[in-house]
Amino acid sequence: MADPHLFRPITIRSITAKNRIMLSPMCQYSSNEGVMNDWHMAHLGARAMGGAGIICTEASATEARGRITPHCAGLWNETQRDAMKRINDFVLTQGAVPAVQLAHAGRKAATARPWDGGGPVSVEAGGWQPIAPSAKPFQAGWHIPQSMTKAMIREAVEQFAHTAKLARQAGFQIAEIHGAHGYLINEFLSPLSNDRDDEYGGGFDDRIRFLFEVIEAVRSEWPRTLPLFLRISSTEWVEGGWSLDDSIVLARLLRAQGEVDLIDCSSGGNDPRQQIAVGPGYQIPFSAAIKEKAGILTGAVGMIHGPDLAESIVASGQADLVLLARTLLGDPTWPMKAAKQLHASQFKWPVQYERANIY
Repeated sequence: MADPHLFRPITIRSITAKNRIMLSPMCQYSSNEGVMNDWHMAHLGARAMGGAGIICTEASATEARGRITPHCAGLWNETQRDAMKRINDFVLTQGAVPAVQLAHAGRKAATARPWDGGGPVSVEAGGWQPIAPSAKPFQAGWHIPQSMTKAMIREAVEQFAHTAKLARQAGFQIAEIHGAHGYLINEFLSPLSNDRDDEYGGGFDDRIRFLFEVIEAVRSEWPRTLPLFLRISSTEWVEGGWSLDDSIVLARLLRAQGEVDLIDCSSGGNDPRQQIAVGPGYQIPFSAAIKEKAGILTGAVGMIHGPDLAESIVASGQADLVLLARTLLGDPTWPMKAAKQLHASQFKWPVQYERANIY
């Protein structure tokens, strides 16, 4: 019998992942000056040992000002690069593909960690003034961001390229551009956060300009032999905001451009008025629609907990990858258990754990 679809390899450009399970990038808020440490080694290493095919780091900022919190990871200098390389070297020994999410928080930067209450951190307490396409705060009481000049836009684009170069040197094999959840790229895309009157604002074609410049810049340093993913908020869940129809048009343009290989289909995060109908697999229709109507690879993410649901997503062609966040936070060995439940005969346990493969 053929292995279940969830545990079949997938090849994108020159990289083959052993299965369709990807650790979704999740902030750990545990770095020092953007540098990952032993926490990240244990966190990412455990999920690699647990059997996920792709191990993605949390959002890694392209500059200090682009961190969500003062404790978030970054990749703008060699110290940060070298700390990540140490982790990637181990991830590779477990047969997993190391991936990185390239990010800039935009107007949602300079906030406190969730367990410290969230919300904006004052400059006096170690915060900073964020930057954004427009001087519109995320919500009342948050930092009013500085509206980016064209020189600042060019600098931000160049920083994405520099981070891509460092990512390559760190041994990552997949790069994902973070264009979702109300962070900088998403802020340019959305008419709710972008009210510029120059070539970076206004109509759809101008609001996507920054994203395409970032993609071009990243590809200038990221080899075309390696996959490039893009995470988007497929819809903002707010009337008048970015919609699934917009995402499909964008995905078609990306498919024609040929630089982005897979759309990671999340949603929301750019407007506190959002009304999200959360439930198991609630974002699967986005990945399915984008894959069908744009002809591009997609990843499904969001409240995917059970092996049967994960298998059905891939088997039915609704997505090519399943990204797991809370599921793998709660159980780094979930792929092992899913492989047993789904009768994946080719799944390999770490030899050190093989004696447990009896339950």
